[in-house]
Amino acid sequence: MTTAAVLDAERVNAFDGSLSGSVLQPGEDRYEAARLVHNGLIDKRPALIVRCRGAADVAAAVGFAREADLEISIRGGGHSIAGRSVTNGGLMIDLAEMKGMYVDPVARTIRAQGGVLWSELNREAAVHGLAVTGGAVSTTGIAGYTLGGGLGWLMGIQGLAADNLLSVELVNADGEVLTVTADSDPDLFWALRGGGGNFGVATSLEYRLHPLREVYGGLIAHPFEKARDVLRFYREFTQSAPDELTIFSGLIYAPGSTDVRLAALVPCHAGPTEQAQKDLAPLLGFGEPLEVHVGPMPYPVMNTLLDEGFPRGALNYWKSTFLDGLDDGLIDLAIERFESTPSPMNAILFEHFHGAVTRVGATETAVPHREEGYNVLLPSVWLDPAETEANVAWTRATFDLLKPYFAGRRWLNYFSDDDGADAIRAAYGPNYDRLVEVKRRHDPGNIFRLNHNIDPAGGG
Repeated sequence: MTTAAVLDAERVNAFDGSLSGSVLQPGEDRYEAARLVHNGLIDKRPALIVRCRGAADVAAAVGFAREADLEISIRGGGHSIAGRSVTNGGLMIDLAEMKGMYVDPVARTIRAQGGVLWSELNREAAVHGLAVTGGAVSTTGIAGYTLGGGLGWLMGIQGLAADNLLSVELVNADGEVLTVTADSDPDLFWALRGGGGNFGVATSLEYRLHPLREVYGGLIAHPFEKARDVLRFYREFTQSAPDELTIFSGLIYAPGSTDVRLAALVPCHAGPTEQAQKDLAPLLGFGEPLEVHVGPMPYPVMNTLLDEGFPRGALNYWKSTFLDGLDDGLIDLAIERFESTPSPMNAILFEHFHGAVTRVGATETAVPHREEGYNVLLPSVWLDPAETEANVAWTRATFDLLKPYFAGRRWLNYFSDDDGADAIRAAYGPNYDRLVEVKRRHDPGNIFRLNHNIDPAGGG
């Protein structure tokens, strides 16, 4: 691989001068900030960072990287826990300045560039009383999130973000700018809806929007000593939850506390207020919660409620998997493990899949996870680098102990850097072989490999 030390300065300057954006190199003021991503555990130094302004810049960057034999990474929102959006010694294609958005309120669509975050897209759509399933953490970028599937508060009525994708402007491995739709290239469009960043750089994405101004949601916090009852109730209540109601639950620490553990329920109801109040009555009437903050709010506000728990620059190590169910044994084990967690920012979360997201066939998109049930997420977050070993060890041990309850399926966007070929196969399931064929056609040289990679040779 070429490195910064041997890149020809005149050649780099000529490349820089050809762009609408700019090229950043080690030693420049803006370089240090630009190379950082959401996960503070990731500390990589690209040879070049190309701050793109549009598809033409991205195409030029792909061409330059290929000619110089530089590894390519793609940074949209920079939220990849595995840190795949930044390369060591290669070329990072940075979309952070690509923030353009256009809403067609009549057609109910939005086209947004690849550097847009969900907080930004939600705000733009909300002006027109519209919304689409987006990240449960609003600082997440739209591109990587959607290409990986895209679960969120509205998936019960709208499906995944990928299910609402209408087209993608894509820069492919040859530096060509394509508009990919279900009609223009059915196989590639199928692969983009869940196949991650394996097929090119998504410079803009077009979504179908849905009428929605307000949701009824918030947080219900119960004492930790009641966690067993809370999670059992959650299991039973979600068996008959309407499509409009998505509920996540979890074991968390009280915000700002280092010793107060809680059993939390986070509902989001996307139906009319009267229906929401009726559907949520059993949830709100259960037990003796310490705090209840549930009511009507704009959807973009709902999408920020978890942001505080995932600050940019904090150290992150995550594991997740789908479960066969919420057995009593699993509930007891989760509670036991949470009592020993080394960071008050860590959590054990359960995400309920039901409704519209489960009515799409497992092979209709590249996302195969269409069964009703639960995904368990261990998002370990801490601030002190000296605590890294303890938090990583706790997360791995907890994940290993939960294995008897695993359903053998994994959510792509929650992978950490050490999740390998077996995890990738579990993420793609019955769609893996077809994804390999699409990869062979569109990126046979595996130019886009700094991701949760689909090997065009069929390995893994």
